[in-house]
Amino acid sequence: MRYLIRLVLIPVVTGWLFGGCSEKLEPKPATYSQLLTGTEKKTWKMVSLQIIDDGTPSGVIPVSQSGINPCIYDDLLTFYANPEHKFEASEGATKCNASDPDIYVTDTWTLVNANASLEFYIPALDGKYPWTIKNLTASALTVQYYFPDINASYQFTFNSVTTK
Repeated sequence: MRYLIRLVLIPVVTGWLFGGCSEKLEPKPATYSQLLTGTEKKTWKMVSLQIIDDGTPSGVIPVSQSGINPCIYDDLLTFYANPEHKFEASEGATKCNASDPDIYVTDTWTLVNANASLEFYIPALDGKYPWTIKNLTASALTVQYYFPDINASYQFTFNSVTTK
């Protein structure tokens, strides 16, 4: 009887215990929102721009060589992962005016996944526009605005400066 227990029962019980413990893990790709905001908030800084005029691109221009005032191009854009889609524009290392507040724009951002459009404020243009997402990864964001009345567009690239 002992021999039967060792030979049959122990392998069956062991196989049942170890065989029932597996779980199939399915990867969940990050959504545009998660890439944009991280888990709580994510801050982005402009690194380059491109002007496309009548189908002819200017080539990628680093913001430090763009002619945009350094007190503007070093500003930080923070997207929050909250239900309100809070957005903040804050001064970077260089302020345009020493008395300016650190956070100078508090607004919201809007994302439409169906057509990859993202509406938010960009300091270089001093306005909120509907941007088309050209590229979005965990560390880089490239958006483009098409002017409706002329055959031209602006394309801006931002790098993430936080990962939280």
